[in-house]
Amino acid sequence: MANVSVAAEWQLLYDRYYRKPEIYQMRWKHVDLSRNKVACASFGGPIAVIRDDSKIVQLYAESALRKLRIFNSAGILLSETVWKHPGGRLIGMSWSDDQTLICIVQDGTIYRYNIHAELIEPNMSMGKECFEQNVVECVFWGNGVVCLTEGGQLICIFDFKTMKPSKLPDVPGLAEDDLLQPICLTVREPKYTMSGIAEVLVAVGDDIFVVEEDMVQTIRFDEPKVDDSEMQNDDSGNLIGVVQKMIVSPNGKFLTLFTHDGRIVVVDMETKQIAIDYSCESALPPQQMAWCGMDSVLLYWDEDLMMVGPVGDPVHYFYDEPVILIPECDGVRILSNTSLEFLQRVPDSTESIFKIGSTSPAALLYDALDHFDRRSAKADENLRLIRSSLSEAVESCIDAAGHEFDVTRQRALLRAASYGQAFCSNFQRERVQETCRTLRVLNAVRDPAIGIPLSIQQYKLLTPMVLISRLINAHCHLLALRISEYLDMNKEVVIMHWACAKITASPSTPDSHLLEILLDKLQLCKGISYAAVATHADNCGRRKLAAMLVEHEPRSTEQVPLLLSIGEEDTALVKATESGDTDLVYLVIFHIWQKRPPLEFFAMIQGRVLARDLFVAYARCHKHEFLKDFFLSTGQIHEVAFLLWKESWDMGKNPMASKGSPLHGPRIKLIEKARNLFSQTKENTFESKAAEEHAKLLKIQHELEASTKQAIFVDSSINDTIRTCIVLGNNRAAIKVKTEFKVSDKRWYWLKAFALATIKDWAALEKFSKEKRPPMGFRPFVEACIDADEKAEALKYIPKLSDLVERGEAYARIGMAKEAADCAAQANDGGELLERFRKTFVQNAIFDTLKMPFQGAS
Repeated sequence: MANVSVAAEWQLLYDRYYRKPEIYQMRWKHVDLSRNKVACASFGGPIAVIRDDSKIVQLYAESALRKLRIFNSAGILLSETVWKHPGGRLIGMSWSDDQTLICIVQDGTIYRYNIHAELIEPNMSMGKECFEQNVVECVFWGNGVVCLTEGGQLICIFDFKTMKPSKLPDVPGLAEDDLLQPICLTVREPKYTMSGIAEVLVAVGDDIFVVEEDMVQTIRFDEPKVDDSEMQNDDSGNLIGVVQKMIVSPNGKFLTLFTHDGRIVVVDMETKQIAIDYSCESALPPQQMAWCGMDSVLLYWDEDLMMVGPVGDPVHYFYDEPVILIPECDGVRILSNTSLEFLQRVPDSTESIFKIGSTSPAALLYDALDHFDRRSAKADENLRLIRSSLSEAVESCIDAAGHEFDVTRQRALLRAASYGQAFCSNFQRERVQETCRTLRVLNAVRDPAIGIPLSIQQYKLLTPMVLISRLINAHCHLLALRISEYLDMNKEVVIMHWACAKITASPSTPDSHLLEILLDKLQLCKGISYAAVATHADNCGRRKLAAMLVEHEPRSTEQVPLLLSIGEEDTALVKATESGDTDLVYLVIFHIWQKRPPLEFFAMIQGRVLARDLFVAYARCHKHEFLKDFFLSTGQIHEVAFLLWKESWDMGKNPMASKGSPLHGPRIKLIEKARNLFSQTKENTFESKAAEEHAKLLKIQHELEASTKQAIFVDSSINDTIRTCIVLGNNRAAIKVKTEFKVSDKRWYWLKAFALATIKDWAALEKFSKEKRPPMGFRPFVEACIDADEKAEALKYIPKLSDLVERGEAYARIGMAKEAADCAAQANDGGELLERFRKTFVQNAIFDTLKMPFQGAS
């Protein structure tokens, strides 16, 4: 049969068993909970202790200085610091979800500490109202707090991450100066409310108010609808009356009230019906109230801890020392001066195995293992009895092992499960392995040196990732690393945190030696961010160490910015150019541009082709003057000249640029500067001559615009300038431009012929053709007339064309087929011109008459 001694430690509350195993003997010395304010974190977290300055206590041999001390759950001191903050008495203290200790003093100032008793800056404030009226009470929940001031104001911080205090609406009767009736507060957490925002429950006398961010409601509770004969309170139908203390259940559905007449009342927040109404022996309100899971409520007075369930007589536990109740999701941790216990409902699987007289399949399987160890045939008999329920029995043993804190009992239950599994073919064998893995992790963190007494339910709710995060925050890096490896989790977070902590804790270790230590561990994890560790080193003032660490960072996107931040611009430029990432190169360029003198900056980028080219490309668009300085410093005079020339063209786009003196305009000065620079190099003779002629042309064009008062010359070509002068009738100016720029006679005839044809001055054109024999013949005149669509004028010059092919083509263009055919017949080109004309004039019979002789000739 099952082990009787296990069940002998249980207590029965109606039909449910509860157990209260001792988890730790507290390792601290001379800690009296009654003399101190105590804040205990959930999920087996740390315990903060500070002397209660609201009590007169004997100091014994201790110092008069108040110390904030932080212990683990086994009472081992983790850290301590002297409390020397102004602001009045310490009103409230609690741990947030991320294990930050929140301390609120009388004037509303909030001091925050980490687990190492290090003050987190900056200090915050609950607001002006708290500073003026003083805080008298604080109620904390996971990540927020509500404070009650002497003036009856409620100030709330809904999230410690934002630290934004909000004034809640006034509660009727709470702000009266002569208020004498009891007041108590509790909070319904945001995850259990419809609005997603915390609800503050305020009991003022007979009334209970629900205070939200922008409204206040009164809630009423109904009498029980069923008269249960087993209810202990005979007057359960009476009104609740004045409430002295209240708490909300872990799931936010029930509200527990302690009334002025000593009744403990549990009401449903949704249906507003009373679920429990029990009269206690004392009308004095309990010092502490807490839910034990979702099955019972604990009330603590001096030396008496009473557990009340929905039905049946309560269970009493007696203590000769003060205790602190620490609610958990599946029970309550009970902290005293000497021990830490865990009160919880006995799991169903454990009850089925160890309950006195149990004949469940799991109990028989556990008993069968005992017989097997004693080589008794009774083991086989037990297995035959439960063969149909063997899977269920194995599952119960596995589940019971997971809920145990005693390692010996865990091992016995898992052996029983393995024994039964050997005869059960359809059971998932991974279940035993998974439970073993989980228990190894839990047993490791439950060790008093670590002091995190998690139950398996708390572990699953907390998640392994958060557990590892808490271990590394407590600087238990080795255990965190081993758990990460054991659970096949990412080790990077653990190793990086260790590296940063090692740098912080080693201010006197030489950089080279510390680098070897760090690299030995950082190399265990591929892809780890050396840059993040180097950043921490730089923040700690170890710039040389940071530079050595960042050399090992393979990702340029993280390496280069860090090099810039620690002042290693040269190395950053090398790494950026080697990466080929233009964005990174530009990042380094702009950084150095702002930090270094121009000449030093130029020298740095000159040797890096990619950096130099990117800088030049950017500066050409946005920083011409700076680019000129760069070219001058590197001896690239011709590049400066090209920039000046480009600036002159850009200036020409401005309508105001053509105004002013035609000889000393800013554009001409820029071009002349460019010409002077071009002339200093032998390789740019052509550019120098071109710049000189450009400046000369601009001067002439300015003069023409000034004389004609028409802005049509500047930035036009030499050809256009000559043509425009002829069109305007200024032949002298045209001849001047021709002479100045040595325009050839051939081009001159073409330009003038077309210009005269443009203004249709046919008499002048004819006169011009007769001045002397044109150097190119009369083709320019023919082309000009044909372009002007003047056939009659063109006929004056076509007969003068000496080339028969040109003459025939000219006739063809003005539609004179016969004359074109005659020219084609006379041309000695093998009939090629005639064939083209025949295709052009398809319907003209004159080409058919000429076809046969040419065919015969061919």
